[in-house]
Amino acid sequence: MRRTTVITIVVALIAGLAGIALMPRVARLGAQTTGDADLAGAARAAVRDPSGHRGLAVALVENGRIRTAGLGDRDRTGQPVEPGTSFEIGSVTKALTGMLLADQAAAGVVRPDDPLGATWPTVTGPARDVTLAELASHRAGLPRLAPDGILGWARILWSNVSGGNPYGGQDIDAIRSAADRVTPDGDERGEVHYSNLGPSVLGHAIAAKAGVAYADLLRARLLQPLGMNATVIATHADDLPSGRAHGGRASGRPLDTWSGVGYAPAGVGPWSTAEDLGRLAAATLAGTAPGADATNARFREDQNTRIGYGWFTSRHGDHEVVWHNGATGGFGSYIGLERATGRAVVVLGNTDKGVESIGLRLLGVPEREAAEAAPAAPVWIGAGLAVAFTFLGGLSLLGTARRRELDRVTLVAAVVWAFAYLGLAHRMGDWSVVPVWLWPLGAGLSAAGATLAVTRWSALPVVDARVPWRRLLSVASSLLAAVLAVAAVSD
Repeated sequence: MRRTTVITIVVALIAGLAGIALMPRVARLGAQTTGDADLAGAARAAVRDPSGHRGLAVALVENGRIRTAGLGDRDRTGQPVEPGTSFEIGSVTKALTGMLLADQAAAGVVRPDDPLGATWPTVTGPARDVTLAELASHRAGLPRLAPDGILGWARILWSNVSGGNPYGGQDIDAIRSAADRVTPDGDERGEVHYSNLGPSVLGHAIAAKAGVAYADLLRARLLQPLGMNATVIATHADDLPSGRAHGGRASGRPLDTWSGVGYAPAGVGPWSTAEDLGRLAAATLAGTAPGADATNARFREDQNTRIGYGWFTSRHGDHEVVWHNGATGGFGSYIGLERATGRAVVVLGNTDKGVESIGLRLLGVPEREAAEAAPAAPVWIGAGLAVAFTFLGGLSLLGTARRRELDRVTLVAAVVWAFAYLGLAHRMGDWSVVPVWLWPLGAGLSAAGATLAVTRWSALPVVDARVPWRRLLSVASSLLAAVLAVAAVSD
């Protein structure tokens, strides 16, 4: 017994040391710098914790002058971020969609108070009565996402596990169908309740009124007049910009890009650069951008925040900032304008760690207030997965290996799951908030359990059950689930 204990401890220590070489590699803002050196230095100083960031592209507008810089790496190979590197911009696109509404209203094509049904006649459900202005300001009473039943939620859950695109396959017809099926919430209509469905419906409705696709209307009315030639909407993989940043979790896990047509007006598929968005910010501040008055606050969300057409206006101490942010699976973005000082900022990042506080710091907002203004991320989910999965398999295996009544097939399943849980912890855990040295400890624990399993192996029957085929079927199902779970989180 003493010999077995010594062997188990030695194997656990060896596995733990080996686990150090294999443990998760948290993203960290690289030392490389491109573009304006002073701006890069200011941006780096505004980053409270470089852990969780990989690369950043920034633009700062002051007195009509646009400066841009890149910091860190655009991918895991160490290629530097440059001011012209493309990033997914996510929900910053909602601000562009709001500007399209303001532009088309100024051109007399639509009116903000027009009902959706008059603008997009193929929408015949209850949502046909909501107005374009309500859609642009999240006041239409529509849900956050299109109602898609159990299958829709299962798709979103699977994409979160696999790191895939939760909006894949949802085209314009899917959005129009959702607009037909949904009934605006009477209690929420007229109040600001953030929605991805509403701006998507708005963008496609305005485009339908103009007789073109949303991407074409955006390009013709906003992007081309401002010289934003690097801004594109990727509807599939072939549309992705070359030399783009690669996105991932703050914990280091790479993720698929988001692309699609249906939710494009809300932020699925658009890519841009700090240079392009700097041009947008400068022209919007100057009032020369098409639809610039979309930034005017028209409706109140709460005591501190108002909203125009897609653009929010918030006060941070002495600073009043017009802004929008964005977050996709592996990217974060922020654009903010301060009319009182004539300054504007753009920050783009290629992990899911927020960049809002960096933008606010570059606008002069004190560090404490900038940090408080950043959206609160539910870090406990990723942290919980990291800790639970790291130790669950090893503890379960140790318990199984010490059972009196045991057979080989049950022990095999316990061993496989012990190491499968390690893989799940490695890929799904948020190691930017949990100490990474916990993972090698979990590896050592699982190795200790496997060692005990080996010592008992020869004395165990193959199957110890009254109905052997049922035990075999149960174990086979468990092994298949373990294989599928690991495959889902693998690159």
